[in-house]
Amino acid sequence: MKIESLHVGLKVKHPQYGVGVVKGISEHAAEVRFDDALRTVDPEISGIQPAVASVAIKDLEVPLETLLAQTIERTVLRMGWEKPDAVVTELGARWHKGKLVMHPADPTLQTKEVPLETFFHKIVGMRNQMRVLEQKINSHPQLSDADKTELQQYITRCYGSMTTFNVLFANKAGEFRGGSQAG
Repeated sequence: MKIESLHVGLKVKHPQYGVGVVKGISEHAAEVRFDDALRTVDPEISGIQPAVASVAIKDLEVPLETLLAQTIERTVLRMGWEKPDAVVTELGARWHKGKLVMHPADPTLQTKEVPLETFFHKIVGMRNQMRVLEQKINSHPQLSDADKTELQQYITRCYGSMTTFNVLFANKAGEFRGGSQAG
């Protein structure tokens, strides 16, 4: 492996020492923290390789703007975020341009109006974040099955509480249900 291919924080695999993390780089050597010690290795003769998949973009066939847009779109989707205009398509047609009006019990206080698109965007954002949380809990390597079940029950109760807002959805697929939502 060439020294130019290394960067601080890169996980590497050494044939003798196993997996380590690059902590520093000099002209011809790298400081790598392995489980047992910090070692200085020459990457070109030591046989180290990246421990994780990497990509080299050389002679790029796709315009950089397209590559970045696709990467960002997939990242946003995996994080459970959505653009406000994308969320509006999930809002039932009868609610478009509608308002949520909140009247305080005290008539001397001002009424609050919120566009339904704004309110709905926040509700969908909560749903998406709960889905991400659910996925993280279910795939967490250090939680026991009992812990996962207990935490899942809290999420299920949250979904159940949110069913009041199902009337806003255009399609049943996006609605809150009392059971698991991940999928």
